[in-house]
Amino acid sequence: MNEKTESIIGCILGTAVGDALGLPGEGLSKRRLQRIYPHLNQYDFFFGKGMVSDDTEHTCMVAQSLLVAGGNVRRFTGALAWRLRWWLLPLPAGVGLGTLRAIVKLWLGFPKPGVFSAGNGPAMRSAIIGVCYGEDLPKLREFVRASTRLTHTDPKAEYGAMAVAIAAHLATHQSPISAADYYQTLEGILPPQAREFLQLIRQACHSVTQGGDTERFASQLGLSKGVSGYVYHTVPVAIHAWLTHQQDYRGGTIAMVRCGGDTDTTAAIVGGIIGAGTGMRGIPPEWLDNLWEWPRSVSWMKALGAKLAIACDRAVPESAHPLAWYGIILRNLFFLVVVLLHGLRRLLPPY
Repeated sequence: MNEKTESIIGCILGTAVGDALGLPGEGLSKRRLQRIYPHLNQYDFFFGKGMVSDDTEHTCMVAQSLLVAGGNVRRFTGALAWRLRWWLLPLPAGVGLGTLRAIVKLWLGFPKPGVFSAGNGPAMRSAIIGVCYGEDLPKLREFVRASTRLTHTDPKAEYGAMAVAIAAHLATHQSPISAADYYQTLEGILPPQAREFLQLIRQACHSVTQGGDTERFASQLGLSKGVSGYVYHTVPVAIHAWLTHQQDYRGGTIAMVRCGGDTDTTAAIVGGIIGAGTGMRGIPPEWLDNLWEWPRSVSWMKALGAKLAIACDRAVPESAHPLAWYGIILRNLFFLVVVLLHGLRRLLPPY
């Protein structure tokens, strides 16, 4: 298995495992999360088993769309638009409001379905684009923009998605990158209008250089109760966690979850970036073994990544990786029941 294949598989599986690790704590404050889940050394979703949410599903949809696009952005946009439409029909739990509105507009035939939102949806699915096309900056820009604007038209969402894609690309070099180098790279890519966002990234990089931990940095941004889904909150803290734990998948994802808030998305982003650098071998084996998913199983995601790596090398369209779509409705119903049980659990102590 070559390095490109390892990075793509590591990114997809890293996203999934981070998503599953953070999912039980999604929406909890940092203090409440630490009381309910004091250890975080295993999945707490369903008797030690983990399941994924929209973060992983979107990453897989982007991977499938890149697979059939063969490097053509227009073909990619059309493929992702249809996948987003059909993804909504089996009623996935936890759809972001901005994404929901955009997909409804897609079904209604709006030529520009994106809504003006700075949510973290585009950032959660952009790491895989960076792994595939980070060496070709113009193409990377096009793919990140296409993926973002299908659902979110606020430029802030695109800045955040690009920051994640660049981080994932740099992680594939499989050697630690300095916080200063990451910042300088991003500064040279984003437009002058992104200065507010770049200032937040500069703060994250400075904190990393000074040895600050991720929880403390989040508190410095006013996120002491938890990291929200606003992209200017999500991405700087996620970048901090990645830069601090570049070769430590376990440490990076746990540090991110410990911050509270939108923990499934933030840990999915960090997991995807670190996984791109470490490959599948850097992800704790017990977390992979206990990822309880179907039809998007670990073996299915691994095969998707391998197929995508070949497609990127050949730069020609490939057929989508087969997915047992008939099982998604039953899977989503079971997932919803467990999510509702977690909601009831949160009514109980410890407070």
